Amino acid sequence: MQSWSAPAVPVLPGQGPALRLYDTADRQVRPVSPGPTAGMYVCGITPYDATHLGHAATYLVFDLIHRLWLDAGHQVNHVQNVTDVDDPLLERAERDGVQWQDLAASQVELFAADMTALRVIPPRAYVAATEAIPEVIELIEKMLAAGSAYIVDGDYPDIYFRADSTEQFGYESGLDRATMLELFAERGGDPDRAGKTDPLDALLWRAARPGEPSWPAPFGAGRPGWHVECAAIALSRIGSGLDIQGGGSDLVFPHHEFSAAHAESLTGERRFARHYVHAGMIGWDGHKMSKSRGNLVLVSKLRAQGTEPAAIRLGLLAAHYRSDRFWDDATLAAAEARLARWRAATTLPAGPAAEDVIARVRRYLADDLDTVKALAALDGWTTDALEYGGHDTAAPRLVATAVDALLGVAL
Repeated sequence: MQSWSAPAVPVLPGQGPALRLYDTADRQVRPVSPGPTAGMYVCGITPYDATHLGHAATYLVFDLIHRLWLDAGHQVNHVQNVTDVDDPLLERAERDGVQWQDLAASQVELFAADMTALRVIPPRAYVAATEAIPEVIELIEKMLAAGSAYIVDGDYPDIYFRADSTEQFGYESGLDRATMLELFAERGGDPDRAGKTDPLDALLWRAARPGEPSWPAPFGAGRPGWHVECAAIALSRIGSGLDIQGGGSDLVFPHHEFSAAHAESLTGERRFARHYVHAGMIGWDGHKMSKSRGNLVLVSKLRAQGTEPAAIRLGLLAAHYRSDRFWDDATLAAAEARLARWRAATTLPAGPAAEDVIARVRRYLADDLDTVKALAALDGWTTDALEYGGHDTAAPRLVATAVDALLGVAL
C-alpha cells in the first residue's frame, strides 16, 4: 500500500540525548535502547470513517518518537498497518450501500491527506491487512501445529488462539481476569462463542460466511481476526524484539496483549516488544472521542474550515501524551496564538542565543516526550525575543529549524 508523502525533516547541529519512555508493561519510565536502526510498529486505522483528533494525537506521539530517534542518529524502521477488512468496515459499507473496498480506499486516502497536512513522517512499510493474508495464514498454520490455536467445531470452523499459550499472558496490561473479560466483550471479543476452550481465547481466522469477503487457506477459506494481522505484519516487516509497539491506550487490551501473545507463542520470547507505548484519549463534549459515540472532531473538517494544521498539531502537543484530555475551542485558540507568537519571534532579524533553549527542548522531549515543558521553554525564548530582543542573528532561524525538526511544526 502506498504511504503518504514525507515532510522534509531538517537536521540540527549536534545530537539529541537518548530517549526515555513510559513502558505500559513495566509501569515506569525507562530508557529506550535501539540499535543503529530502531524498529517501531504502530497500529493503524480501520478505514470506515474519517481521521478524528484522537487518531491524530496518537500518530503525533509516534511521529515525535520518530523525529527524536532521527535527531539521536538512528535510522527508523517504522511499520504501520491498515485494518482494511473487519466487521465495522463491512457493516458501514452495507449501511451506506457501497463496496467495502471502495469505502476503505476513500478513507485511507483521506487519512493520508490528514497525515500529510499534519507533517507526520510516514511509515517505511504501510501494509493493509488484505496485503498480508499470506503472512497471516503462515502464522496460523504454525500456531495450529504448535497447539497454540485450535479449530472450533460447528457450522463455521473458526480458529482461535489459546490465551494460556504463553505463561506471561497479561503482563502488558496487568489486568485481572474479570477486567479482561469485561474489556474483551466491549472491544471486539466474543467470550460467549460456543465451543471455545476459554472465554478469553481470541479469534485468529473467521471461517467464510455467505456475503462476506474471504480468502482461500489450507485450513479453510475465511479472513483474519484483528490481532493476528498485527502480529504477522510486525514479524514479517520488523521481526521479533521490536523496540516499540504502540497505539492508543484503548488498544492495550485486548489488541496489543493478544498480538504480542500471538508472536510470543511462536518465537518463545518473553516480550514481543522491548517497550509498549500508549497515548491517552482525546475527548469532546465530556466523553472520549469515538466513532461509535459520534462526538468526533475531524481533522479534515477543521482543515476545511481554514484551521492551520500547525495549530492543530500544537494544540494536541500542549498536554502530555499519556494524559486523557479534552479538546475545545479554547485549546485551538491558545495553539493559534502560540503559533503566531513563535512565528513573530523566529522572523526577527536577531534574537537571544538559541543553544540553551534547543538543548532544553531536546532534554524535555527525551524525558518521556514532555511536550508541556518543551513548549514552555520555547514560549520563554519567544517572550525574551519579542520583548527584549537579542543580538544573535542566527538564533531565530535556528529556533525555527529546531521546532520543525523536533516538533514537526513549520514556522
